[in-house]
Amino acid sequence: MLVNQRTLKNSVSVEGVGLHTGNLSTLTFHPAPEGYGYKFVRIDLEGSPEIPALVDNVVDISRGTTLAVPTVNGEAKAHTVEHVLSALAGLEIDNCKIELSANEPPVADGSAMPFVEALWKAGFEEQRAPKDYLVLDKTITYQDSARNVEMAALPNDDYRITVMVDYNNPALGSQHASLFDVGGNYVSDIAPARTFCFLSEVEALHKYGLIKGGNLDNAVVIIDHETNDSELQELMRSLGLDDNIVVGTSGFLNNKTLRFANEPARHKLLDVLGDLALVGAPMKTHILAARPGHAANVELARKIRRMVERKKILRKYQTKKEDGVIMDINAILEVMPHRYPFLLVDRITEVNAEEKRIIGYKNVTFNEQFFQGHFPGRPIMPGVLIIEAMAQTGGLLLLSNATGNASADFDPKNKLVFFMGINNAKFRKPVTPGDQLFFDVKMVRQRMNTFQMEAKALVMGEVVAEAELMAAIVDKDK
Repeated sequence: MLVNQRTLKNSVSVEGVGLHTGNLSTLTFHPAPEGYGYKFVRIDLEGSPEIPALVDNVVDISRGTTLAVPTVNGEAKAHTVEHVLSALAGLEIDNCKIELSANEPPVADGSAMPFVEALWKAGFEEQRAPKDYLVLDKTITYQDSARNVEMAALPNDDYRITVMVDYNNPALGSQHASLFDVGGNYVSDIAPARTFCFLSEVEALHKYGLIKGGNLDNAVVIIDHETNDSELQELMRSLGLDDNIVVGTSGFLNNKTLRFANEPARHKLLDVLGDLALVGAPMKTHILAARPGHAANVELARKIRRMVERKKILRKYQTKKEDGVIMDINAILEVMPHRYPFLLVDRITEVNAEEKRIIGYKNVTFNEQFFQGHFPGRPIMPGVLIIEAMAQTGGLLLLSNATGNASADFDPKNKLVFFMGINNAKFRKPVTPGDQLFFDVKMVRQRMNTFQMEAKALVMGEVVAEAELMAAIVDKDK
């Protein structure tokens, strides 16, 4: 694997029609600076909005992966991006600006090879910054029992992918494909594999407004039910296609010849690589995928992406290598504006990006200022301060960006968390000097920059207070 980041030497374009929208489109790959990642730019829209190729921006997985970001006039979308991203990831390109003149890249021949050829023509340039590999330290799994889908990302020293498919179709049978060296045999073994669908799906896809740019030159159609030539001609006419279609004997329309005996499995692997590029970081892992699809690929990418965010948080806030501590008091002071006597969190031991959850502690001592008057001779921590401590812990969750609510350049030092509301607050037991408060706060809902959280405070494993909290992130200088 390459050690330093990589971009292009020159710009290069690919023209054609989009598979699902049918729109004519020009896609242009441009060099990009270190740390840029992949971003689609809709140059046909006002302001040329950028769409970062991250799983957080996936809005649809109907026979392809669609990204979108809000704009002043609505939404900027990039449909069916997986083949483009697969080509970039397969060539180990880290930074690339991808301009689009319409809302979908050209489908070309239904594989990633036309994009690979264009990128080779542009040439590659090694950059100075090192690649920031995501090295998995535990296995991440995804399962969809209804679709009989299983996927796993295992710790590994390299990036490998193994895919198995079984469609109970005599033309396909069970197939598997493997990529043992991303950047090595991707170009020869995976990139040429074309997209495919079953004959029974064609009419349904057209009914739902898809495959408007599809034809037998950019897709392999697998015959999965009894039909004859006249029925096929009628189907083609209903779809507005003039192709002369025959059933043939190979199991594929027009006796289409496959580029590989296991071309469908290889194309599924191509899609997995493209969809997992939405993690936003080069990886060292072995992906195992049984009967994958875009929905499963994206869900696994979400899980891996949360691990990326967690590792960023650890690198950013963990001031000393101490097991079980993510933010000590010095790190908390770097993020929180609160100071004595109103900083009520001493330590953060867990920030779980997957669950959008944070765990924190406060040691309650007799020296707390409020014990002087609450109450003389019977020191009890005021319930309102327990609520405040839970809210501060939730604020640290939001400012860490473990909830994925902000852009990559989000800087907590320029932000404040405003406490907006309390619902269903309950106080179960008094908190007294010598107790250690354990805070468990989870974000459950987000609307724009407003967040709802569920919070609990415990002492020795017993709940002493709980509440639903609402807060908003605002700029510090406003």
